[in-house]
Amino acid sequence: MPLETFPYDSAEYLDSDEAIAVYLDEAFLTQDPAFITHAIGGAARARGMTQIAKDAGLSRESLYKALSDTGNPEFATVLRVLQALGLRMTTVAAA
Repeated sequence: MPLETFPYDSAEYLDSDEAIAVYLDEAFLTQDPAFITHAIGGAARARGMTQIAKDAGLSRESLYKALSDTGNPEFATVLRVLQALGLRMTTVAAA
């Protein structure tokens, strides 16, 4: 009997500011640009892409494209989306 699977969308579980911040912290620890972009996309979907795009000064379509699996957002776009999510990027010394 084959194993039945279901689609998983992290956005469904990002139901608080703290959950989004922890999720993105973990994504940044991977140092994988594609995974980080995917995680930011999940956080934006959790908050509502239309509102995040508006707050970031982008069209909804361009935000979807930038954060898609084939997207390669500019750093400025990443910073604007993080700001729209109510987050800021910081640095810490590597251990």
